Amino acid sequence: MSSFQALDRLCINTLRTLAIDAIQKADSGHPGLPLGAAPMAYVLWQRHLKHDPSDPRWPDRDRFVLSAGHGSMLLYGLLHLTGYELSMEDIQAFRQWGSKTPGHPEFGHTPGVEATTGPLGQGHANAVGMAIAERALAERFNRQGHAVVNHRTYALVSDGDVMEGVACEAASLAGHLGLGKLFCLYDANDVTLDGPAHITFSEDVAKRYEAYGWQVLKVERGDDDLDALDAALASAEADAERPSLIVVKTTIGFGSPHKAGTAAAHGSPLGHEEVALTKKALGWDAERKFQVPEDALKQFRSAVERGRRAHAAWSERFDAYAKAFPELAAELRRRVAGQLPQGWDKELPAFKAGEPVATRTAAGKALNAIAAKAPELMGGDADLSGSTNTAIKDGGSFGRKAAAGRNLHFGVREHGMGAIANGMAYHGGVRPYASTFFVFSDYMRPSVRLAALSGLPVLYVWTHDSIGLGEDGPTHQPVEQLMSLRAMPNLWLVRPADAAEAVEAWRLAMQRRAGPTGLVLARQKVPVLDRSKLAAASGLHRGAYVLSEPEGAAQALLIATGSEVQVALLAQAQLGREGIRARVVSMPCWEAFAEQGEEYRESVLPRSVVARVSIEAGSTHGWCRWIGERGIAIGVDRFGASAPEAVNFEKAGITAARAVEAVRRLLR
Repeated sequence: MSSFQALDRLCINTLRTLAIDAIQKADSGHPGLPLGAAPMAYVLWQRHLKHDPSDPRWPDRDRFVLSAGHGSMLLYGLLHLTGYELSMEDIQAFRQWGSKTPGHPEFGHTPGVEATTGPLGQGHANAVGMAIAERALAERFNRQGHAVVNHRTYALVSDGDVMEGVACEAASLAGHLGLGKLFCLYDANDVTLDGPAHITFSEDVAKRYEAYGWQVLKVERGDDDLDALDAALASAEADAERPSLIVVKTTIGFGSPHKAGTAAAHGSPLGHEEVALTKKALGWDAERKFQVPEDALKQFRSAVERGRRAHAAWSERFDAYAKAFPELAAELRRRVAGQLPQGWDKELPAFKAGEPVATRTAAGKALNAIAAKAPELMGGDADLSGSTNTAIKDGGSFGRKAAAGRNLHFGVREHGMGAIANGMAYHGGVRPYASTFFVFSDYMRPSVRLAALSGLPVLYVWTHDSIGLGEDGPTHQPVEQLMSLRAMPNLWLVRPADAAEAVEAWRLAMQRRAGPTGLVLARQKVPVLDRSKLAAASGLHRGAYVLSEPEGAAQALLIATGSEVQVALLAQAQLGREGIRARVVSMPCWEAFAEQGEEYRESVLPRSVVARVSIEAGSTHGWCRWIGERGIAIGVDRFGASAPEAVNFEKAGITAARAVEAVRRLLR
């Protein structure tokens, strides 16, 4: 064995032992993957990955996603050893309150973590989104002799990852698109948490990915054959036409005398005695904890200077690019910073009062007006653009040979669509949106949750928002979705009342950067409200606003969202004829309203008015937050039916007459 090979082995075992020590100290974690996958991770990070530990957000860095997020100590070890701002104290605080090393990697929490992973398959799909973003940006900005966007996306995936449907959806699309800068290292250790993978998983994964259109390479001795790992990565990187899956056969828990190759190494600490035996088997001092040999640290820390040189060379190229193409350079800087262009909302559409317009239609016009000014906006739908009105006109289709296209055709892959959109947002430089019928937000929900958890500014366009979609029936009519998604922290839902609010909803969504925003839009046409007599639609930005005041102090509050605001206005008029003064409040976004100051919230929903009725064509669960225990919630607490929209609303009791009766009852 050469001294160079000995140094590599020393580095790999440093990674392994750091992981098992941290997991044992926490008495919690997953030692099996770090022990088995350390060689492939080392070869990738030491010989292939372009990154700068001194600047984790360098735009042209390669991306590395640990899709198998349960193996987080492998990533934390790499980050610490290669010089990121992650100390040994952070490593020793693994899985503890407030530490930079949580149980699964969290984007924005730990320097160098590119994506929040742990729910299996998500990171794999995120990597597809990152590769899409890189290709789109390269097509937009690179010019002859000026390749300022030129990086790769790598993911480490597990047996569990490739089982998940979200990974299958994303991998299928990646092969279709020919994403040649996407590389997945598959840690094929044939073990899952419950035992040998063969008890549930006997398919030929390599053939499946070949069928998807991927290049598939194999490394039979992933535990120790560094040259084969290096050669496989080089071969993968040489194929610019296909994404690559490198199937690496490894031993889970490598080095553990009693647990290697078994599920016992997967999700629990090895135990103090087994840690000592494992260290001994690896040629390590069994008594010392968190040992980092000086030679190993020096080898790992060479990444700092390597990264600085690569970054500096890119900066020189970018300076030359900026001189040759100043407008493009300014746009790229702006987009990477997440800033909107000046005048992006100056040509948003307006609609005539009384004109019947579905909010999905109005939102589609707003999207196109914004897209004309904000080239970073790109996205698509789950085979429904004709219904969701989310195609960017003249934007072209993003495809294998058409990287300039801004319309992404996700196919019928809602879960993958959501996760790919997250990957695009993680990458930066593009502003992704994803669209489908609102009822199918259920298919996307795990990806939406991760967008909210990670604070990603992904946009969702969810149409056909209620039983008002009509004849398609209860399978397509959302009932519980609004309330269930409102329970998700950091997700804002906006359900506009008319075309004017739909335009403002897009304005709000584009300006929000702290998390995802969902536009919940109606299929059926509703009259555009006469804003010369009612409050301006800009009130939407505060989440709720007084749309219509009665003459004199209000005795009752009618609070509504979406198309049901029309019902509230009709009820107000009827009550007025009876001498009952009711205020109509449009409440398109609960989350924005909750963030307003107490004074504003009191001005809209005064405590003194306890007679309150909510009107929304969805589950009534949760409305007590705004109407109180004495209020009456009018909604839909059963599944819908196949019938024309007017019949559905009548049968469900979403009517002005019912709202009037509810107010009368409260005032008795």
